Amino acid sequence: MIDQETIQRIMDAARIEDVIGDFVSLKKRGANHIGCCPFHNEKTPSFYVSPSKGIFKCFGCGEAGDVVAFLKKHEHFTYPEALLYLAKKYNIEVREEEQTEEQRERQNERDALFHLSEFAQKYFADLLYNDEMGRAVGLSYFHSRGLSDEIIRRFGLGYCLDEWTNFTDHARRNGYSDAVLDKTGLTIFKEDTGKSYDRFRGRVMFPIYSISGRVLGFSGRILSSEKQAAKYVNSPDSDIYNKSRTLYGLFQARTAISKANKCYLVEGNIDVISMHQSGVENTVASCGTSLTVEQIRLIKRYTPNVTVLYDGDSAGIKAALRAVDLLFTEGMHVRVVLFPDGDDPDSYAQRHGSAALQDYLAHHEDNFVMFKTRVLLDSVGNDPIRKAELVKETVQTIALVPDLLERTEYIAQCASLLSVPEEALASELSKAINRNRQRAYEADSQPQPSPQPAEPGPTSDTSPTSPTVLPPPDPREAHLVKLLLNYANQPIDVTLPDDNGAPQHYTYPLYELIVGDLQADDLSFSHPLCQQVYSYFASALDRGEPADPTHFITADDEPLRQFAISLMVDTYRVSDTWRKKQIFVPKPEDNLKTDVSEALLSFKLKYLDDRIAANALELRQAQGDDRTLALLQEKKQLIDLRRQIGIALHRVIS
Repeated sequence: MIDQETIQRIMDAARIEDVIGDFVSLKKRGANHIGCCPFHNEKTPSFYVSPSKGIFKCFGCGEAGDVVAFLKKHEHFTYPEALLYLAKKYNIEVREEEQTEEQRERQNERDALFHLSEFAQKYFADLLYNDEMGRAVGLSYFHSRGLSDEIIRRFGLGYCLDEWTNFTDHARRNGYSDAVLDKTGLTIFKEDTGKSYDRFRGRVMFPIYSISGRVLGFSGRILSSEKQAAKYVNSPDSDIYNKSRTLYGLFQARTAISKANKCYLVEGNIDVISMHQSGVENTVASCGTSLTVEQIRLIKRYTPNVTVLYDGDSAGIKAALRAVDLLFTEGMHVRVVLFPDGDDPDSYAQRHGSAALQDYLAHHEDNFVMFKTRVLLDSVGNDPIRKAELVKETVQTIALVPDLLERTEYIAQCASLLSVPEEALASELSKAINRNRQRAYEADSQPQPSPQPAEPGPTSDTSPTSPTVLPPPDPREAHLVKLLLNYANQPIDVTLPDDNGAPQHYTYPLYELIVGDLQADDLSFSHPLCQQVYSYFASALDRGEPADPTHFITADDEPLRQFAISLMVDTYRVSDTWRKKQIFVPKPEDNLKTDVSEALLSFKLKYLDDRIAANALELRQAQGDDRTLALLQEKKQLIDLRRQIGIALHRVIS
């Protein structure tokens, strides 16, 4: 864990406009910077960055936060990864907090696995270019597949010599223990004979990277014609590598996926590299395993749109059909591209070139439900029984789509293609959805094993449930909260009478004046988010502690964080034309004392308006003279107070 002092040094050094400026084109506008939001498509800039407050806010899509929140959202970093990125950018040495002996041992073990994996990648890459056999066998193979030296180095490809213990001996000479060699799977140890040998001997090496670029494991392809040997061998699962939770090429593809808002999913490592070399950089592959839920969720962190690319033979079609139902279940929008029989993305690019590959992808992308229906329909012929089965299978796929409008559109298209009444498909769809719900209910009803403690490791973001959308607050409440958030500790001079009535001058932080005034009248905010902000300042005053409005920038409560930041970013600035004409507008902080006074009076006026409305309702429902007289007396007092506040605000109150 990064110690708190180091985190503070990182946050103090990070300039939000510089960090975001690496990803977004920003222009200075007054005290802020503005640009087009990177999180949604827009032509008119609505993305504001406030250097003084260290926050960003998009008034188009609502995204907001500090520099770490931006990196987590834009680069899909975890919290520690974002801090390490900033530490590297600002040349800050990262120190870690004191850990328990068990934590230190586990962290040291993980570090050792990472260090050995990265050591191995560099060694294999060096052999590829600087060893005679590496060049003759490994490099020649990659060049024969049409890969350039630039793309080979970008993906860190290498070669493991066809010798029993070459790498193991080299690692031992450099201080790596047999225990670490065993846990990474780079060396295989035979317990019965006591012998060991290199797992990847005689193979070209494809390192597998984490999202942040650390080497987790390897995939090795054999180049000999040995029949008993597997064509591909992958690193076994370890404390740092889990193939079902890793996607090959994601480290190199993540930025392109976010930018294109689409991910191409292919079968093999060479396919990924070939696609990247052809300019289609938003491409990944599963790591030697069938597509898993965890891998799909990794993609979903960057985009909900997936296009599956598979070979045009029957095996490729079957693989596509198997994978996509899982994608639909996870709420992805799925399309498919099938290459001509005998081709895959790599061979197509080699035979036709990069431009032809990109053109083929653009013009042969198909709605997956329609694709699946057409493929199955070709095999049905005129057999009514098989056609009925086809209808049920198609509907079962549509039932996996979470979005109602999408399902409706699929039903309409499939009804036309299958020449089946739309009502019949809709009826089958309803049955399929009910069956899915029943199965889910039965699965949830089964006794679950006691949850095991989570192992320490990198944190991951969870997707919270959608919050209830609240209406905007009354402008008078919002303005008072805005003053608290932006000027909480600004000193305000006030004059108050002492015990003898003589005027005395005092200086208070703005938040103490507002909270003290509202507490004196026992007033609260009607809007829940306004009340949450106010409660924080009231608690700080009760504890005698200074208020820190930046508390809201990193709040876990997403609606509260978004609300607070929207009030902390000032989107207005004085026109340059006014300055040229010698028209000078006072800054908000120049008139804070007056602004606070008027804001409090306006807030109380709102409170009185609400009480008068409630009083009127009670009068209509009142029973008995005593209750009616009491309400009329209250109404008179409320109207008198309302008129007095109107005089103080220089307004005519009827």
